[in-house]
Amino acid sequence: MISVKEAQEHLFNLATPMGTESVPLEQANGRVLGHDVIAQRDQPPFSSSAMDGYAIANESVSAGDMFHVIGEAAAGHRFQGSLSTGQAVRIFTGAPVPEGTTRILIQEDVERLGDKIALCEGADSALYIRPSGGDFMAGHVVHAGTVLHPSQIALLAAMNTPMVDVVKKPVVALISTGDELVLPGETPQSDQIVASNAYGLAALLKDSGAETRVLPIARDTLASLRSVFDLAKDADLIITIGGASVGDHDLVAEASANMGMEQSFYKVAMRPGKPLMAGRFNNHAMVGLPGNPVSAMVCGHVFLVPMIKKMLGLSHVLPETFETTLLNDIPENGPRTHYCRAILSPKGLFVAERQDSSLLTILASANALAIREPNASSAKAGERIKYIPL
Repeated sequence: MISVKEAQEHLFNLATPMGTESVPLEQANGRVLGHDVIAQRDQPPFSSSAMDGYAIANESVSAGDMFHVIGEAAAGHRFQGSLSTGQAVRIFTGAPVPEGTTRILIQEDVERLGDKIALCEGADSALYIRPSGGDFMAGHVVHAGTVLHPSQIALLAAMNTPMVDVVKKPVVALISTGDELVLPGETPQSDQIVASNAYGLAALLKDSGAETRVLPIARDTLASLRSVFDLAKDADLIITIGGASVGDHDLVAEASANMGMEQSFYKVAMRPGKPLMAGRFNNHAMVGLPGNPVSAMVCGHVFLVPMIKKMLGLSHVLPETFETTLLNDIPENGPRTHYCRAILSPKGLFVAERQDSSLLTILASANALAIREPNASSAKAGERIKYIPL
């Protein structure tokens, strides 16, 4: 049995980095940028007006000054000419400023008198000129490894980038195992339950950047397991759920070994999630999760999400831990790291009293996992405790 940290290191060694693909910018949201994108020109490419008003060339102005309006400039329509002292060009937000412009008089600060304007008392002293390259200059870099969200998408569009190279999404095949399972929507027999783990894990891993495929349930026979494994041949990561323990009906290890799986480790000193297995299966990473619903989901947060991030080439992959005030007394911990379902609030962290690994309702109401180190002593309300947000 190995530690959580050792298990993560083994899994990272199994997580093969993905290649890249080119996609239209409108399909790049949430993807990881595969190569640097370099701006080829300044933004804005010219000095522009930040307000509606009048461009002038005077170095200084006073209330009552008069200016002769000689033309107009609008966004996309430059004034063809230059300004001299005492002249003005009617200008609108985003328009290129005429040559010679020193400032923009906002329209609220002037009085229009035919083809002239007069500066009013108390005029705003700001220049209201956006300089060329004021946002970014040619050579500005959006670096590979950036997770593209709407703000980055807008920046790349401004950089005139219609297509971007992004890291391919890892294809994850999820295989539930067990004669006791039926799919949601089917009618279970009296000794059956509805499979839930694959659906929760699929949602979790999809949110982390993977492409997920929920395969048919593998029954508790070697033949059934082989058949479903064959359906996962093109996956980058194969995840089995259940059947990873050592009972008479737990056949995942045997079936995968018969098909060439090279085991990396089995069993982790954690709770829930001890019977975790991993290895390389036909040149793909494989992780065998325990079948208890909470165990599977906790392993998803602690191990699978970091694996996906590693495959996507991200630099920060481990769950970020925080510390807060414990709101209730909790007992001493045993020899394994315990990830306890908990509720985080502005006041601190309340650790649920019921921690059985079959209780999905407790997990569904939790928004954090409290981390209890091996052999930790009992803790009292008011002490500090580490946690992972969910």
